[in-house]
Amino acid sequence: MTKKRIWELDALRGICIIGMIVVHLFYDLSAFGGKSIDLPKWFLLIRQYGHILFVLISGICATLTASTTFKRGLAVFCAGLLVSYVTFFMDCVLGITNIRIWFGILHMLGVCMMLYPLFRKLPYWATALIGVIFIVLGYWMQTLTVSVDFLFPIGLRSAAFYVGSDFFPLFPGFGWFLIGAAVGKTAYRKKESLLPGVNADCMIFRFFRFIGRHSLWFYLLHQPVLTAVVLLIFA
Repeated sequence: MTKKRIWELDALRGICIIGMIVVHLFYDLSAFGGKSIDLPKWFLLIRQYGHILFVLISGICATLTASTTFKRGLAVFCAGLLVSYVTFFMDCVLGITNIRIWFGILHMLGVCMMLYPLFRKLPYWATALIGVIFIVLGYWMQTLTVSVDFLFPIGLRSAAFYVGSDFFPLFPGFGWFLIGAAVGKTAYRKKESLLPGVNADCMIFRFFRFIGRHSLWFYLLHQPVLTAVVLLIFA
């Protein structure tokens, strides 16, 4: 029997994916289309912090599964490695600079999912407390510079190493994930929708739910499609 999905989590994830696609579209228009676009401050805030909602949702969803979190995380991390290889090729072979992704959102989420089983049995308050500690340490690490290059996945960066165009370290990323898990352990402890009276089958909700259910594929495929379209129109 297929477990019924919580529709609002899929829809919110779909909204996040659409927001990411819009952000990347503006980037492609600037980087590949030669278009200078004056973006409003609210859009810049979304570009800078919009990923937090996506990570929170991932943390909530981690509490809704019994034992597949590690396997799912491994698959997501491998997808992140694929992105790294592709962007490395684009940089070294095609000459598109400043595009490499060493530890992006997929790498971070994959590791978070693989680590979460270690925290699964903690009470919600302990999960939230550890999450806050990760977040505080993460933002503190942003003020530091270290002399080695290999600590960037946890958030410690070297001035001599370019961390990539899409960089999401475990500090504070895993903290937001754990905050989401704490929400999942409380608000979604019954593993049921919090909005059962809403018509989730209306067209707009179905659209966002579909994207949310297939968010990994949309993430992997949207950028090659956007880049190709922008190059075809403006190159």
